[in-house]
Amino acid sequence: MVSASRTAHSIEVTAEGLQEELARLQFQKQALERELAAVVAHLGSVQRALGALESALVAPRAAAPVGEPGSSQMDTDTDADKQYGKLTEQVMAYFAKVGDAEVRAREVAAALGRDADSGSINAVRSTLDRLVASSRIQRAGRGLYRTGGS
Repeated sequence: MVSASRTAHSIEVTAEGLQEELARLQFQKQALERELAAVVAHLGSVQRALGALESALVAPRAAAPVGEPGSSQMDTDTDADKQYGKLTEQVMAYFAKVGDAEVRAREVAAALGRDADSGSINAVRSTLDRLVASSRIQRAGRGLYRTGGS
């Protein structure tokens, strides 16, 4: 009888320990899944930003005539900075117009006249991701964005 009691107690203690370990592992799994999702989102943002930068570097060089007096790479870079510097303001103005509607990055890019190439669209996507990160807009679903109103 004593042996059976000890065995039952040992099983209870082992089961309790395993339940605690299971709860800890489930919590750790959820934390790792959240961290992985954040890394994947950041990776996408960095890839889009890099694509936009590469596009911005290629476009000004192709547009500047060779040997034009007074034209330099510094002048071209400043023009590119001006072109992309107001993108956040343009995106926020667009969202002010559409209200709480869910829109895709491509729609935003088209509305802003920035859908001519993938680099321009990626610049809009990157801006949208930064605005989501700063809680100025929300991600409404995969590839969908809306204002923080609801």
